[in-house]
Amino acid sequence: MSESNPPPDAEPRPSKTTPKSLFARIVSLIRPEPEDREDIKAVLEAAHDRQVLDGEAFAMISGALDVANKTAGDIMVPRSRMDMLDISKPLKELLPEIIDTGHSRFPIYENDRDNIVGILLSKDLLLTITNPAIDLRPLVRPAVFIPETKRLNVLLHEFRSSRNHLAIVIDEHGGTSGLVTMEDVLEQIVGDIEDEYDEDAEKTIFLTGTNSWRAMGVTEIETFNRTFDTNLPHDDYDTLGGWFTAQFDHIPRRGDTLNHEGLNMTVVGADTKRVLWLHIQRGEQAASASELLEQIR
Repeated sequence: MSESNPPPDAEPRPSKTTPKSLFARIVSLIRPEPEDREDIKAVLEAAHDRQVLDGEAFAMISGALDVANKTAGDIMVPRSRMDMLDISKPLKELLPEIIDTGHSRFPIYENDRDNIVGILLSKDLLLTITNPAIDLRPLVRPAVFIPETKRLNVLLHEFRSSRNHLAIVIDEHGGTSGLVTMEDVLEQIVGDIEDEYDEDAEKTIFLTGTNSWRAMGVTEIETFNRTFDTNLPHDDYDTLGGWFTAQFDHIPRRGDTLNHEGLNMTVVGADTKRVLWLHIQRGEQAASASELLEQIR
């Protein structure tokens, strides 16, 4: 039977943690530990240069560090580009815009676009299949409002804890500045996140039939001219919607039609400030405005 206690003259066991070697201590004096984010970035860049980190890992780690320095105002979708729904309109009028934009969530306003009363989830509209005349108000969920100065790392934590995926950004006067989603924040870390609606993110003109297209209002004039061999002026206007609006004495509405260089253009999607979608038909087969609106109902 072995003794449970070592003899008094036995040598002590070496410690599991050995002190740094002289060389390691000299190196630590020459190259100290990182003290701030800039030092960390320098270490990451060195690791990337030595191919210790590949490009994707380097971008993700750098993005995670940068999130704490960015605010909601830095990445928000500005108010002018927000797709919003007017709760006072019947669902029949809202459905074309909901379908065209393909968003999963919509800010809902009443009377004024600054008066946001909540958020509507597209999936909740499945209830309208059995009852098309359903009142949308009970389906509207509370909106989350945040200041432009909200740090993205804090916002991401709040998104996760509250299970919200969209927040309305407001300015110092309480007006709507824009919106930001959880996806927007995550993209600052992992890069662009594409889904089925992003597959043709750069594409704004879509073939819908023989000599028939659907074009987004944000289509660049030069892109439109190349596609249809037209000569729309691009000195004063950047987008198709901007040029189209300038041809009227009012903001174009659904059903407004214009003929130009053999093309019949009809508004099939618009809000109170801009043209969202145009139906383009070449030649004599152009459908009437009433026929087009009937097709998308």
